[in-house]
Amino acid sequence: MRVYTSGMRIEGRFMTVFFLPNGGEIQRVGITATKKAIGKAHDRNRAKRLLRESFRLSKAELDQVETKYDWVLNARRSILKVKLEMPLAEFKSIVARIKGGNPSGGEGVSVSRV
Repeated sequence: MRVYTSGMRIEGRFMTVFFLPNGGEIQRVGITATKKAIGKAHDRNRAKRLLRESFRLSKAELDQVETKYDWVLNARRSILKVKLEMPLAEFKSIVARIKGGNPSGGEGVSVSRV
């Protein structure tokens, strides 16, 4: 809950990413796919699988980020229409912007403080 209230938010095409420094030694992740945003259970399950896999495959990029974060990845309906490569590329670009100290910027992405 603290990530939603105190963290930063980045909205992309396939996901909304909330993040907050956790002061720990590891990156932690929470993944959501709501009935309102996604729909039926099998669609929510697929959306969560894609987000989980995007996070897992971004481990090398996440390890290069000095600050460790609590992440919450919220699926958007558009994630259902694409294969893994597109949400993966979007998440990696978000991580790269955060790592570079400039979370704002990038095509189709908006950043705001929650």
